[in-house]
Amino acid sequence: MSQVKAESKKRKTLDAYFGPSKRSGARPTTAGPKSAKAQGKTPEPTAETGATAETPKEREPVVPKPSSEQELQKYRLEYETIDPSWLAHLHSELAKPYFVALKAFLQKESSSKEIYPEAKNVYSWSRFAPLDKVRVVILGQDPYHNTGQAHGLAFSVRPQIKTPPSLVNIYKALATDYPEFERPPHGYLRGWAEQGVLLLNASLTVEAHKPNSHQGKGWEQFTDRVIQLVNQNNANVVFMLWGSYAQKKGAHVDTRKHLVLKSVHPSPLSAAKGFFSAGHFRKANEYLERHNLAPIDWSHLPKEEIDHLSK
Repeated sequence: MSQVKAESKKRKTLDAYFGPSKRSGARPTTAGPKSAKAQGKTPEPTAETGATAETPKEREPVVPKPSSEQELQKYRLEYETIDPSWLAHLHSELAKPYFVALKAFLQKESSSKEIYPEAKNVYSWSRFAPLDKVRVVILGQDPYHNTGQAHGLAFSVRPQIKTPPSLVNIYKALATDYPEFERPPHGYLRGWAEQGVLLLNASLTVEAHKPNSHQGKGWEQFTDRVIQLVNQNNANVVFMLWGSYAQKKGAHVDTRKHLVLKSVHPSPLSAAKGFFSAGHFRKANEYLERHNLAPIDWSHLPKEEIDHLSK
């Protein structure tokens, strides 16, 4: 993979992963209790391992290498931008007929149309929230479809973009759960994702200005697998299922080992029917603490944009 990394550095953009295109494109203050790490304290080591409770000794995920140069070229985006913790499990999806067809569709579409988010951010959710760190899952349906909005995290927009109405309502619900919560002047949610909040859309791409344009093309099967991995490999995760679509997608989550919270969608069309009073953010933290897991600091929302691939 050293050759791959070398080639990656030479490219200024990853947009070419979809094929030739005509357009080339720390921790918190508080809304929820702080963990020891969040308070700037060093967690006590455990007697058995000498490792801290928040930084356990972990094995590096084993990621299969491409079987050929042809496979590498075809799935370069996946190999280079999906976090290894996820790729170790999702690798087998790449050769399945639905994913082969999805890649062909994206290559054709991107040759003449603007696709969001930009290619390098399609899988950014995996880099912000590695599989073993996921503590909360929030499901969306479709990436934002207007210019400059989508960057790979559901409900989140880039720092310079106006906060969308659904996210405004999410902030309002947070203020109901935690009156001390102050709405930030932006809608960039990487601060949540970095704490283990998986912000996952059912479809990972969309054509510019055409909502749901990539629905039914294969992404749903891929993200079903993502949810399945969390369900099977993690324990005591909080799944926030907002609206009927998310609830259907999360219908197979094992409620014996996870907490499933359901409500109407935060859209202005439905939020007043129970979203603001659902109490999901406080309930999530109470559940995590009952299971000796660090709660989410919902107020930790730094505005600075980061790009893991440029490091």
